[in-house]
Amino acid sequence: MKFQPLGKRVLIEREEETKKTASGIIIPDNASKEKPSTGKIVAVGSECEGVKNGDTVAFAKYAGSEISLDDKKYLILNLEDVLGIIK
Repeated sequence: MKFQPLGKRVLIEREEETKKTASGIIIPDNASKEKPSTGKIVAVGSECEGVKNGDTVAFAKYAGSEISLDDKKYLILNLEDVLGIIK
């Protein structure tokens, strides 16, 4: 399914949550309920400037609306909720 955000909105695929610490300790699913606030842009609206498909970005913690497309979860954000591009 193809999705095109309108105006100044972007479609984000959240990055997978790290389930292991740097020292190798595995974190169980029930211990960490917080969703990551970084992700990859998969579609941009026609009025978006400064970001493009494929950019990895950081965004506001409680921003956006979750949608499900082809059994995959995405987040629709207003461009102003994108805090920056991660390089």
